[in-house]
Amino acid sequence: MTATPRSLYVHDDLTALTEDDPDAAALAQRLLALVRRDAHVRVLTLDAQLDAVVRQGSHTPFAITIGIAAAGEAVARALHARTGWFPAVRRIEVAREENAAGSYDLSTGGAGTLGHQLASVAGAASVAVVDDTVFSGLTLEAVLRGLPRGTLERTQAFCLRGVADSLPALRRLCPVTVGFVAPGRLLDEVSFINASGLVRRGAIRRVGRAPLAFYERPEWIRAWFPSTADEVTACCAELADVLIRRPGGCAAADRPSRPRSRA
Repeated sequence: MTATPRSLYVHDDLTALTEDDPDAAALAQRLLALVRRDAHVRVLTLDAQLDAVVRQGSHTPFAITIGIAAAGEAVARALHARTGWFPAVRRIEVAREENAAGSYDLSTGGAGTLGHQLASVAGAASVAVVDDTVFSGLTLEAVLRGLPRGTLERTQAFCLRGVADSLPALRRLCPVTVGFVAPGRLLDEVSFINASGLVRRGAIRRVGRAPLAFYERPEWIRAWFPSTADEVTACCAELADVLIRRPGGCAAADRPSRPRSRA
């Protein structure tokens, strides 16, 4: 049984995703209002998290910046627009995939091993690694450990939000700047989700099986939003349909996926 976390932080990336479509925007705001009804839920905004990273100190521009998948690349570019820290961003592909045992494997989606993707940073005078969220720390740790020999001592990591308990192990590898840090144990005390993941397939990636949106896991929705679960699910399904039907709206993550290679 999935436990209701003491604190659930929902990153609002739906407002920006739907701002050019009045029907989708109205549904997105309705969905965010629904999730806010549970007292343990807090909605986080992008601007506040970016500001929190910037307030922690300035940096000389990094020679190379690694953006972890699309989310990490987007965070790196958003921070660079404010600070000029990351003039050369390179995206790598790596993500957690749920396996049949109920744990997670790391997949690079056919982009090659992490070592292959990271080889080009060898010899760089300074390296930044940027992601959106540190939850378990599995992905970021794999990237840091996959850097070419001798590179880690010239590396700093950045992310918008993270779980406090996951940070010490990463900070033993290199400095890590986090915009918003949530105290507590994973899952039962604290959890993070992206609001877009509630409606877009790809939030739950599965080894050899099609990805899911969070609303397609009813037990998770009931645990996260106990007082509004049915309304949240119905709103998610309606918004998912709108997003898929609009021009260009059926992204790869919303279609059934082919099996991915494992890192």
